Amino acid sequence: MNWRSLRNPAFLVALAVLGASAAGMGTALTMMRVVLQKRPIYAEGSPYRALRAIPTETERWVRVGADQIERPDVAEELGTDNYLTRVYLERAPRPGRPPRALQIHAAYYTGMVDTVPHVPDRCFVGGGYSITGGPWVLDMPLDQSAWLPAQDLPESLAGRVFTIRLSHQFSTAGPGRRVNLPTGLAPGAPLQIRITEFSGPRGGKRLEGYFFIANGEPVSSAEGVRLKAFDLRSEYAYYLKIQVGSSDLASAEELAAASGDLLSDLLGELMTCVPDWVKVERGEWPPDNPARAKPGMDPVRR
Repeated sequence: MNWRSLRNPAFLVALAVLGASAAGMGTALTMMRVVLQKRPIYAEGSPYRALRAIPTETERWVRVGADQIERPDVAEELGTDNYLTRVYLERAPRPGRPPRALQIHAAYYTGMVDTVPHVPDRCFVGGGYSITGGPWVLDMPLDQSAWLPAQDLPESLAGRVFTIRLSHQFSTAGPGRRVNLPTGLAPGAPLQIRITEFSGPRGGKRLEGYFFIANGEPVSSAEGVRLKAFDLRSEYAYYLKIQVGSSDLASAEELAAASGDLLSDLLGELMTCVPDWVKVERGEWPPDNPARAKPGMDPVRR
């Protein structure tokens, strides 16, 4: 290196400009409250409530067999140890039809801005399956009869959050208590699932559908996860992938309907396995939330 060049006035001016630009950019990002480095965040509890803790039976569904535990190498590829793979069987089938069986797979990720979600469109094809139909984005018919508007919300969430009551008989997260649903999911606002049809390497049809809860909001595509979970204004980032599949159902519409029936019973329990975004917005969770109100400060208008 030519050390004399470091004393060149032009070099020193350029270096000063770059330094000032970097400092100015940092100041601008701070003023705009832009957060580039996301913090991990988990459901409340010590330890946090894991996905395998959701009930093995509900009013309308019951687990068949044991939960699937992945080999260490597969779990490493999955990228999280907080996952659930379980088969539920319908308790009371519709007249003249066999009971429906659904496999649910859920996986929780947090704090990784560059994560590419594991979705069947990629994973099944990598496992030797072929895509033979879709994807279709369909509404899931959920039982919304017991949903009620949440109270005492931050201004940013007012009117956009509803609550659901957990089962008095089967809940493993506080029987009968109410929990917040994803933001924007309300009566008349459907929860959508993205469904693809596959053909296996030995034949046979498989339908797989999925959606995400990302920073408290429902998302039906992997591409949409970044827009929701990695909002530049948020200190935290998480997403929960929920995937439902079957080899017995005839169409994407049937899978959407069956998924809606299962999730009508399980959605509230799943929401106890992710951070309550109302509390995050209010600065009440997690304990080190930078938005936590100081004494005498209104947490809603901070």
